[in-house]
Amino acid sequence: MAERRLRDGRGTLVVGGESESGGASVPLEIAASYRARTKGLLGRDSVDGAILLSPANSIHTFRMRMPIDVAYLDRKLNVIAVRTMKPGRLGLPRIRARHVVEAEAGAMAGWGLRAGVRVEVEAEAEGAG
Repeated sequence: MAERRLRDGRGTLVVGGESESGGASVPLEIAASYRARTKGLLGRDSVDGAILLSPANSIHTFRMRMPIDVAYLDRKLNVIAVRTMKPGRLGLPRIRARHVVEAEAGAMAGWGLRAGVRVEVEAEAEGAG
């Protein structure tokens, strides 16, 4: 399966899409450029849904105003690990990780996002709206 290249923009994170019982669809901001990945959630007081940093295999929470949930994804969008990080922390790099999803602390448990779950990213079409 060819890995598709993501671009900055918006989309939807689909958690557990294959099982019809309880799959979650989460508004997603996609940060694929260096500039967008560097900014991430810095300076924000909240996030509507989640943000996907791609490519990425580690993050930090320096200058963040809130604790966040962090999910590390491999190249096939399988969740490797989920952690909650307080502001001012440095996360260790995950060797197999290719993408990182960030959300407000506690949100991922409600979505059913945990290690071993596969997610899908549906990017909005350019010019839609």
